[in-house]
Amino acid sequence: MSSTANRVIKNSGYLYANMGFSMFVSLYSTRLILNALGTSDFGIFAIVGGAIGMLGFIGGAMNVSTQRFINYAEGANKKETQKSIFNISIIIHSILSFIFLIVLEIAFYIFFNNILNIPQERVYAAKCIYQFMVLSTIMTILTVPYNAIVTAHENMLYYAKIGFLQTFLKLCIALFITYTMYDKLIMYGLLMAILSITVMIIMRIYCQRKYEECIINPRKYIDKQLMKKMIKFAGWNMITTSSSMISMYGMGLILNNIFGTILNAAQGIANQISGQLMVFSNTMLSAVNPIIGKKAGEGNYKSLVETAQTTSKMSSLLLAFFAIPFMIEAPWIMQIWLKNVPEWAILFCRLEILRNIIDQLVNGINGAINADGRIYRYSIFRSIFNFIPLPITFYLFSIGFSPIWLYIVWIICWSILGGSVTIFFCHKNCGLNIYEYYKNVLLKSVTLFLIVGSSGLIPHYIMHSSLTRTISVCLTTSIAFLFSFWTIAITPKERNDLKNVLSTFRKKIYQKYK
Repeated sequence: MSSTANRVIKNSGYLYANMGFSMFVSLYSTRLILNALGTSDFGIFAIVGGAIGMLGFIGGAMNVSTQRFINYAEGANKKETQKSIFNISIIIHSILSFIFLIVLEIAFYIFFNNILNIPQERVYAAKCIYQFMVLSTIMTILTVPYNAIVTAHENMLYYAKIGFLQTFLKLCIALFITYTMYDKLIMYGLLMAILSITVMIIMRIYCQRKYEECIINPRKYIDKQLMKKMIKFAGWNMITTSSSMISMYGMGLILNNIFGTILNAAQGIANQISGQLMVFSNTMLSAVNPIIGKKAGEGNYKSLVETAQTTSKMSSLLLAFFAIPFMIEAPWIMQIWLKNVPEWAILFCRLEILRNIIDQLVNGINGAINADGRIYRYSIFRSIFNFIPLPITFYLFSIGFSPIWLYIVWIICWSILGGSVTIFFCHKNCGLNIYEYYKNVLLKSVTLFLIVGSSGLIPHYIMHSSLTRTISVCLTTSIAFLFSFWTIAITPKERNDLKNVLSTFRKKIYQKYK
């Protein structure tokens, strides 16, 4: 456990170093872009870009599939198999990129003739954004095999370097957009497309020079049986991902058709903030998922479930540490950050963050299910609960319900009911003890959330809105979190493991700087 924990600490350290820079710059960039584009154009980018960006989920699904097989092969010590997996992945993603290009160009005419509600004078700009995002998506899909290789090898230092470069270039783009005399929306889309191309080229060159399995030779390394397994796994994983994609973007389309682009701007802001806060917990998952995959390859399911369960709890708690004070002080923070806060943005942010906190409680065990590989039944049931919010929300809006129900329905169906499906299948496939999960993960986490949230509300209600109040809320919630984490949230074994990791880390620092 200590070696595993040390690897997690080391890999997480690289990712968190990049994350700190990325989070600050990304939030600042969002402010620049919102002020430069205006609320309406920002909403256009959110809804049009979302039409393409939703396919990033498909890229993510393929990343999971490729990484799972590479990690499994590494855990089973099958080096030649990794070369086959890489070549199969290259072929699959090349085919996918061609298919998506055709699908997206067909969808182009459907979106702009019948679906999207965009002011007439901005239709041309929206069409340009769409085509630029198509190019970005194709590049992202072609980059997936290389991302999976880097992640599978736990090379988080290089991953952090690439992330740092992307963040820096996004800041440069935001600054350029602020001062350019050209159409700001069009230029923003063009420059983001160029960024995607640049990252793809860098990742390809690096992986081909660094890793021996990154040899493109399909004739030599194609294993037809392995290809069938990868396509089958990716196909079922794609079903789950596609249902998520359709549901997420469908929600945006419903908002757009009924309430217009202003609500899309509010949703875009909520997604942006939630995405930045999610970096904290996703960083941990990025560091742990390769380890979970290797444990599956070794056949060590007891350790796999233990690691997945602890990861679910820790990622949710880590997100809550930063999210709870933000949720409490959201009005003041967003006013200072954005100046012109879109209507509904504050409430959307709070509910979106709450949804993500709940989702994190099963993210680790979701990784365990993927590592096991038996996902077809899980994919079907999980997809049903991913898709259900769409027709329910449409019906509620059509009879006059408030936009807030977008997130209420989403939380109930997607997060709570869908999360229950994940817990059940991890029990069935991987041997998760449901009682132990509810006792050690769910109950402990919810208890901590309530204690931390209640402590933060005290200064919030007794003080006037100001920087002093925000600092007081952050300090109060931090103290309550640390106390609750150490005394309530973690088990004696986790507490002992954490002590050992911290002790090892402290010794390394001492030896380095003595």
